[in-house]
Amino acid sequence: MDHATLLTLGIAAIATLGVIVRPWSVPEYIWAVLGAAVLVVSGLVPWQSALAAANKGTDVYLFLIGMMLLAEAARREGLFDWLAAHAVRAARGSARRLFLIVYAVGTLTTIFLSNDATAVVLTPAVHAAATAARVAPLPYLLICAFVANAASFVLPISNPANLVIFGAQMPPLMQWLSLFTLPSIAAILITFLALRWTQRRALEQPVHDDVTLQPLSLTGHCVGAAIAATGIVLLAASAFDRPLGLPTFLCGTGATVAVLIVGRRSPLPMLRDIAWGVLPLVAGLFILVDAVEQTGVLHALAAYLREAAATSPRQTTLLSGIAIALLSNAMNNLPAGLLAATVGQSVELPLHVTGGLLIGVDLGPNLSITGSLATILWLIALRREGLSIAAWQFLRLGIVVMPPALLAALFVLAFSPL
Repeated sequence: MDHATLLTLGIAAIATLGVIVRPWSVPEYIWAVLGAAVLVVSGLVPWQSALAAANKGTDVYLFLIGMMLLAEAARREGLFDWLAAHAVRAARGSARRLFLIVYAVGTLTTIFLSNDATAVVLTPAVHAAATAARVAPLPYLLICAFVANAASFVLPISNPANLVIFGAQMPPLMQWLSLFTLPSIAAILITFLALRWTQRRALEQPVHDDVTLQPLSLTGHCVGAAIAATGIVLLAASAFDRPLGLPTFLCGTGATVAVLIVGRRSPLPMLRDIAWGVLPLVAGLFILVDAVEQTGVLHALAAYLREAAATSPRQTTLLSGIAIALLSNAMNNLPAGLLAATVGQSVELPLHVTGGLLIGVDLGPNLSITGSLATILWLIALRREGLSIAAWQFLRLGIVVMPPALLAALFVLAFSPL
């Protein structure tokens, strides 16, 4: 490797490490943007290339804005409190039943609205439920983080990364289901059992179900209908192989405008409370990945993967899935997914090998607290509720929860008919 390649890789690695570690509590997006800026100012990446790379994330930006608008509108209009009261009543005093209800809702939210929606929309609702039940919220909030990744390859729309990794090679829906249904069931069930076991002591705490069920306002009904409509729109967009960002943005914007008009409110308080920093974070990561791609390292990796897949497809499926899972935890699954997409689409890989990469990118990040964009969004949602979790605490759980789910999903995929 020449000096420029080594320098580019070094800057990208340091910036990614800053996103993961957050030294001095500096927000994640500062490190991503700073790394991208250093690459441009130093001349390692032309500003035109950096701008083009950032523009590749347009669909992601629109998707996130739409989801954040829906979540903030739902929080302000009391939809989360209303749903929380129903969930607590349905638990009938049992913490284990409440845990199961939250996990089931989280699974369905991830499948039909995406893992980012689970992190952004469901987390405040689960916190409201735990508050209403007068129980420690973290055991239930952990579900939002873990199931967001465990259920994120049931459908193509369950994780925007799925569309990125397959790109133009996206299989038809029925072929997708035949490929990923059994691995998804394995991942969801094993994640539930492992997470449930780690939280067994906390679930001995009684749930107080004497909550007052307040009627939902008209604007709350509007937001609820908008969230349901968003799920239908995303399914339709996926069926017609259309990007998900613009439909999500329009649904979120439409719901927000309707709520503001009906409630006769100013948009400023709502816009002020949204975590806009996630957008420059994504842009910075896109630029860092583009810089790594320009070094040529990925082309050599793609050629090696193609040769391995030709001689040993099952073993390659397993090893590539494990490798990209570990890489996702080391550098976040958004850049890891972009790297996997570049590698997978530059050569013709067997469908199972690409599927192994996808499972690694989707499920692998359950090991570390900054492994996925969805988990970072979950962390931001926790901070808004005045809560936090240390990286080592999450890692202790991730070591128990993630490896068995990942290995089971990859084995089921690898040994299904090729």
